[in-house]
Amino acid sequence: MPELPEVETVRRGLTPALVGARFARVTLRRPNLRFPFPERFAARLEGRLVTDLARRAKYLTANLDSGETLIMHLGMSGRFDVALPDGRNVSPGDFYLEGALGTPKHDHVVMAMETGATVTYNDVRRFGFMDLVPTGTLAACRHFAGMGIEPLSEALTGEAVARLFRHRITPLKSALLDQRLIAGLGNIYVCEALHRAGLHPETPAGSLSGTDGKPTPKARLLARVIRDVLKEAVAAGGSTLRDYVHTDGSAGAFQHAFRVYDRVGEPCTAPGCRGTVARMVQSGRSTFYCAECQQAPGPARAPAVRRPTTRI
Repeated sequence: MPELPEVETVRRGLTPALVGARFARVTLRRPNLRFPFPERFAARLEGRLVTDLARRAKYLTANLDSGETLIMHLGMSGRFDVALPDGRNVSPGDFYLEGALGTPKHDHVVMAMETGATVTYNDVRRFGFMDLVPTGTLAACRHFAGMGIEPLSEALTGEAVARLFRHRITPLKSALLDQRLIAGLGNIYVCEALHRAGLHPETPAGSLSGTDGKPTPKARLLARVIRDVLKEAVAAGGSTLRDYVHTDGSAGAFQHAFRVYDRVGEPCTAPGCRGTVARMVQSGRSTFYCAECQQAPGPARAPAVRRPTTRI
């Protein structure tokens, strides 16, 4: 499934074709994706100008001059193809499944723009979806209500981590994947961030908050490395887990910088560490970590008992 850096790469690739352009014709080749399309979906898009294309967590949001916002989610296998007026074809994010990606039978939505560009949404598994909501109610709509802070925003600080995780005994990795706390983090980049911060995936989330609610040094470090990992991945164009490419046709390259993800049995890359990368399963997902430099949390110790001294 595309994670935040891949979705951000798709947003950047779609921006030249969509922002400042009007939908001339929208063709739906099926009545639904994961969910049915909104009522009069194509008609509500046709003739409308795209004023902005943004990202919220793993969603794309296109503001329209009609006062509505088009919400798009790639699901597990969704991708966009753009046919430009000059004859070039670009794909801002290719995720394929068993060679089926790109076949015309999976082209479900075709958006012809007045500029001459054509944007086609292709989705093998049809787990993606599109919706239209009033722009003024975007934050409160069913997709975003209760969603946590953006990990690439200034809101993600050590103080925020301490506040969000305080009193939580859930494993740290599970807390980081909870979209109600921090929105947009996925399995790959959580594994990478925890390794850089030297935190074991099973560490109780609440341990990053002191008894006074203030952030521990590890909380501040984790907030910083999360942003660093995501920024590096965006700069690299995402990760090629199957066949990911962005608009200039080059593959996403961050997978070459993975320190632990999918590297079971390989040496840890942390300076001075002689450990090897291990794998465990948490909530049905693979977790990759180094048991040497990401020490497992020890059991709680009872207070020491002073024993009387026997004098001879």
